[in-house]
Amino acid sequence: MGRIEALTTLCYLERDGKYLMMHRVSKENDINKDKWIGVGGHFEDGESPEECIKREIFEETGYNIALSELEYRAIITFISDKGDYELMSLFTARAPESEPKECSEGRLEWVDKEKVDDLNLWEGDRIFFKLMNESREFFSLKMHYDEEDRLTEAVLNGKVIAPQ
Repeated sequence: MGRIEALTTLCYLERDGKYLMMHRVSKENDINKDKWIGVGGHFEDGESPEECIKREIFEETGYNIALSELEYRAIITFISDKGDYELMSLFTARAPESEPKECSEGRLEWVDKEKVDDLNLWEGDRIFFKLMNESREFFSLKMHYDEEDRLTEAVLNGKVIAPQ
């Protein structure tokens, strides 16, 4: 196991019972190809998690969300048997009433919160959506994927929750 290769952020913007979801269909060689995720990305030098996600939200949607409006929900540790090791800061925030700009990384679409589970999501993302919807409390989630991108273990706040 190597060192952390990526520090990233992810945000689910909320409005009218919906999340703004990005269908990753635009980039070649995208680890998230054809998946639905939120907006976010990699830290730049000197950024805090909040500064990173504020910049990423603006770059991908055109929304200028105040730092004080970002809700830091979780820290997610991703480990893959492919050798990837990522630490991701997960946020939610209320979206403005305007529509987002076009994004070069994928197609942005408002999705009813109840229908998110019907989308092509990473298996582990289903776990953190459930946790975000059940509680506003901050959590730590570790997810281990095998070489075929199947979730082999999920650990919530130090306790194994999958497989069960």
